Amino acid sequence: MNRQMKNSMVIILVFMLALIPYVDLDHPVESATSAGTELGQQITRVLDNPLLDGAVAGVSVRSAATGEILFEQNGDIRLRPASNMKLLTASAALNTLGENYKFHTDVLTDGKLKANILKGNVYVRGKGDPTLLKEDFNEMAASLKNKGVKMIVGNVIGDDTWYDNERYSTDLSWTDETEYYGAQVSALTAAPNEDYDAGTVIVEVNPGKAANEKGAISLSPATDYVKIINNVKTVEAGAKKEVKIRREHGSNTIIAEGTIPLEASRVRSWIAVWEPTGYALDLFKKSLQEHGIKVAGRVLTGKTPAGANVLFSHQSMPLSELLVPFMKLSNNGHAETLVKEMGKVEKGEGSWEKGLDVVEANIKSFGVNTESIVMRDGSGVSHVNLVSANEFSTLLHTVQNKNWFPAYQNALPVAGVSERMVGGTLRNRMKNTSATGNVKAKTGTITAVSSLSGYATGKSGETYAFSVLLNNVLDDEAVKKIEDEMAVILSSQ
Repeated sequence: MNRQMKNSMVIILVFMLALIPYVDLDHPVESATSAGTELGQQITRVLDNPLLDGAVAGVSVRSAATGEILFEQNGDIRLRPASNMKLLTASAALNTLGENYKFHTDVLTDGKLKANILKGNVYVRGKGDPTLLKEDFNEMAASLKNKGVKMIVGNVIGDDTWYDNERYSTDLSWTDETEYYGAQVSALTAAPNEDYDAGTVIVEVNPGKAANEKGAISLSPATDYVKIINNVKTVEAGAKKEVKIRREHGSNTIIAEGTIPLEASRVRSWIAVWEPTGYALDLFKKSLQEHGIKVAGRVLTGKTPAGANVLFSHQSMPLSELLVPFMKLSNNGHAETLVKEMGKVEKGEGSWEKGLDVVEANIKSFGVNTESIVMRDGSGVSHVNLVSANEFSTLLHTVQNKNWFPAYQNALPVAGVSERMVGGTLRNRMKNTSATGNVKAKTGTITAVSSLSGYATGKSGETYAFSVLLNNVLDDEAVKKIEDEMAVILSSQ
């Protein structure tokens, strides 16, 4: 081939490449569906924001009634969804388990009661309930007292074998292990209050009675399962308040350090415990003691033997009610527990692998293209999860015909509504706008990622199913105003 012919072929190749559409993720091309529409122009102007320079924005807006795409930008680009992943988990859980599903915790024995003495072991068998509080363990102890038990000549054994032994999802960062949103998942666990952050304790620091004294530290619930090292110093009123609370890795030693001024407000922190099964057992043992029941044996973990007799059975609230703190407050532990529960119920194995298989099968039945996504957990804490905005808006459109949809929608945070268990993570956003009360959507935040997906009802009465996924951002809090502006636009239509 001579040089002239080669040059001619290069020219032809360059001409052909020029015909291939160019996609610039900073300035992407809108779909033909939305190009030129007034709605499309409004959203495009919002997306033309310097905060998104160098970032990727995936946006999808559908008619909730018909499923027609009204606007999309990078709608099929797979992006990290953060806690929008919970939309998939919650829909699969409702479809698999049902909105009336309840978790069970049983107290059993392999012994016999005679003359107020229970000779044999007592077992607390957990089946995943993330809502167990200290008062629930009190109720268990009271049931034994009412049966006449004053002493247990045997061991108190916690059974968490309903799930596997994996405490953390695949990609959880070690830096998240002591945070409330990174708490270990166990079939037998406990929560400190009605936010139901299972596997955590609340550490509260107040100033001491005088300067130079140690700070006053308390735990909720009171437990001996964790050890507190108090290095907090009380300083004069008006001085700097700087208190840090952390747990040493692989232990239940919690260190509080820093300074707290006289008359200063409290400092509170939710700290995840190491091995929550033992935490639940410690609360149960305290409840037994408080009800006058002595334990002659040890407190252990193990498996309940076949043939053990049930002495008491506790049931959680139904799933429809659990979904409220789960979705409104974006509770990671609830998401991962539901994944394991689906695996146990459907596949006979309470593991992330089996549970995610169940999630995938369910969302596929909702029309989501599961071959185009990556699922690594149920909460969205993983930076490996990948879902596109169009798949979220597809899910939001198709689940509307499910009989459990009212419970699903009711669990979503509501924009601008200050009541915590209504507004949830949107209670301080979009206040006094057209979106207030009219946008119900799941928020999401992990480092360099922010997301918002849900429903917006416009002034005309039309409802939109929308998804906004912002990735590779430098300020994941600042870009939330972009999500809010888009939601307000939809609620203004």
